[in-house]
Amino acid sequence: MRFGSTIGLTVLLFLPLPSVLSQSSRSSITVRAIRSAEPLVVDGVLSESVWQQPGLTELRQSRPDEGAEPSQRSEIWTAFDDDALYVAARLYDTSPDSIIQVLGRRDNDVTADWFAFYVDPYYDGRSGYFFALSAAGTMVDGTLYNDDWDDNSWDGVWEGKTSIDDKGWSVEMRIPFSQLRFHQKQQYRWGVNFRRSVGRRSERDFLVYTPRNESGFVSRFADLVGIENINPARQVEILPYINTRAEYTQHLPNDPFNSGSKFLPGLGADLKVGLGSNLTLDATVNPDFGQVEVDPAVVNLSDVETFYQEKRPFFIEGANIFNFGFGGANNYWGFNWGSPDLIYTRRIGRAPQGSLPANDFADSPLGTHILGAAKITGKVGDNWNIGTAHAVTKREFARIESEGRRASTEIEPLTYYGIGRTQKEYNNGRQALGVMATYTKRSFDDPRLRDEINSDALVAGVDGWTFLDSGKTYVVTGWTAFSRVQGNEARMISLQQSSRHYLQRPDASYARVDSNATSLTGFAGRYSINKQSGSIILNAAFGFIDPWFDSNDLGFLWRGDAINGHLVLGYKWVTPTEYYRSVQLRFATFGNFDFEWNKTWHGYFHNGSIEFPNFYNVFWGIAYNPVTVNNRRTRGGPLTLNLPGKEFFFGVNSDSRKTWVAEIFAQTYARSNEPSFSIETSLEWKPAPNLTVRVGPSFSKDRTDAQWIGAYDDPTASATYGQRYVFATLDQTSLSANIRVNWTFTPQLSLQMFVQPLISSGDYHDFKELLQPKSYNFRTYGEEGSTISAATFVADPDGPGPAPAIALENPDFNFKSLRGNAVLRWEYRPGSTLYLVWTQSRAESESLGEFQFNRSLDRLWSVKPDNIFMLKFTYWWSL
Repeated sequence: MRFGSTIGLTVLLFLPLPSVLSQSSRSSITVRAIRSAEPLVVDGVLSESVWQQPGLTELRQSRPDEGAEPSQRSEIWTAFDDDALYVAARLYDTSPDSIIQVLGRRDNDVTADWFAFYVDPYYDGRSGYFFALSAAGTMVDGTLYNDDWDDNSWDGVWEGKTSIDDKGWSVEMRIPFSQLRFHQKQQYRWGVNFRRSVGRRSERDFLVYTPRNESGFVSRFADLVGIENINPARQVEILPYINTRAEYTQHLPNDPFNSGSKFLPGLGADLKVGLGSNLTLDATVNPDFGQVEVDPAVVNLSDVETFYQEKRPFFIEGANIFNFGFGGANNYWGFNWGSPDLIYTRRIGRAPQGSLPANDFADSPLGTHILGAAKITGKVGDNWNIGTAHAVTKREFARIESEGRRASTEIEPLTYYGIGRTQKEYNNGRQALGVMATYTKRSFDDPRLRDEINSDALVAGVDGWTFLDSGKTYVVTGWTAFSRVQGNEARMISLQQSSRHYLQRPDASYARVDSNATSLTGFAGRYSINKQSGSIILNAAFGFIDPWFDSNDLGFLWRGDAINGHLVLGYKWVTPTEYYRSVQLRFATFGNFDFEWNKTWHGYFHNGSIEFPNFYNVFWGIAYNPVTVNNRRTRGGPLTLNLPGKEFFFGVNSDSRKTWVAEIFAQTYARSNEPSFSIETSLEWKPAPNLTVRVGPSFSKDRTDAQWIGAYDDPTASATYGQRYVFATLDQTSLSANIRVNWTFTPQLSLQMFVQPLISSGDYHDFKELLQPKSYNFRTYGEEGSTISAATFVADPDGPGPAPAIALENPDFNFKSLRGNAVLRWEYRPGSTLYLVWTQSRAESESLGEFQFNRSLDRLWSVKPDNIFMLKFTYWWSL
């Protein structure tokens, strides 16, 4: 398989089809916006004359009774002036005292009564914006993309108010044209939709809804006409910030760099400029990328990096335009397929990567300072989506002291990150073809870092989709990408031997470490077909990641050397009966191979779900995995076998409308003598309309019969290529909880608290070594002539024989962690916010394998915590 042929296939698949497929599912309803001759005051009271005219009333139920008349009457109006679009609604209710008025923080889509407005200003039938208000005044907004998907990470600057009276409740919204992206014309035709949610009935009423057995949302919107002769001001927004950070952390005695307290002031600004009405420039100088919510604590004993969600506003806003490989289909199934991400923005500003020389004390920055970043996003011409982003991070140094002498050493080079994205949609979004590329370039001052970090990396690919029929029932999607990473010979050897590649495997015939290489080039791809609508479920996919592909400089790669495929068939019943609201049953088979066609994973899977008339949900699944080959257990050593395994999981979700909401999920997986069990629960309590308390404990108990310990050179171990691969049985017990409190005082003022306690213990025993490649045969130390000391952990594979003894370490652990933060957020004026943040973390680890709950809690509370306090003030200017 060659890259040239696969990229050619991708382009060929997604070239535009004949225009016979250009039929549209767009609604025939037309909504007219009225120019207001008077100033409109956004106060939730519909007193202006423009709201006294007859409004739109043609909403229909989407759920619970699809197509039925709404249980409550609604009347909606749209208006505009030179600067903004206005939406108003009178939401009549025969029982006003039953309106659910839950007040949540911004973008918290709680179960309540809601009114939402959707708009597609580009009129492309695939993208747009949404703006929503709860009856209590909670604001939610975001973007629409891929026709069916939405993302609430975008925060526009707009106004919205609600009012409740004896007729029901009413809504007024003011959305400045500067917050929307559209092609500037004299007269406009946009897509539009409205939604009303009646919380007590779990009812959703739309102007245009998507039938349960179909797909497509934005493409069905009604036409909004009447907006003309507007000249919105050019959007220029400046968001300066000032912050003060105080850190009180643990430190070593006599540490010259850390007295236990630090005070770090900060100053910077974000800039947003509208380049015309359809492109946006976002730039930032000395950005503050402090997270509101801490990352969860994890105990990772695998050879795969932990993936963390991006939470920094600059990176998440508008991120969907940089989505690669996900477009066209509404479902992307994956069974044991870790799709490589071409963009993982947590790489930008991460902790420095370089090592430290030997030292007594060291002071390293927690993150790499971002000197500046900018991006341009939008849509130009005839449905061309474009995006480009650039960032430069600072050359970072660590201060070290060794034997009383101090020095400064480089631990992160000056680095440039660049992203380019373009995608062309054809035939009303029925086909698309796109290109994306990322580039990373580093400048080293210290030659030592050239052995540890890539000098530069280029990743590029094409993606797209095409619908196969005029009804948009079947869609083929796919992508192909290549990567080229460069560095010196030492760095390339290290990269080839890393857990993403393991090219040093001694029994592999198709890949070897090239000790003279100064670059690594590879390719990857994924193609799928999905049935978008109808009662029958069908999804199939085929993907590949060759052994040399690497996207980790600016992306995320779990592992290479994988060929994967699956087939999913199922059926769904979506017409409610007296016994259920909906039922889904799915069956699948899947398999993984490496590039030598060793079958590395295989399985048969069934899952299903039922939604009952009381809005409880039950879901379940079972799977069986036959014997397969494992090419990662020895971490660069020879193949082993996976024994057959069985999985079962079951879960229940209760009615989210109630004061108490419960969820439970239980899972078990067993193969031979490796039982595994976990249970996760969640209980949410809503004692008041503005207060929510959620407690989610989880417990797991796992046995791994062959947990990696290490590889040890031994020329007498001829059967395993001159190394002894040592494992142990690991019994791991973990108990944790996610505790959240959301207390919202007003739509603009909220307090959010998060606490995560974690206790995890690991007991290692029955140390053993692999006897033959491509087997699951081990010799347990202490048997068959081998010995091991329980006191010193020294193992001798053959007792008095010629094999050298192996000095092991006690890997038992008992890890305790408590993390949490509290965030007070006050949006004192639209777009301007004051944050007060307190973050605390404490952790301790012991070489103790036994799970001791009381002891762990006592020791955790006795650990001195790290406390960080932050005050951040932003002020939004619109010029």
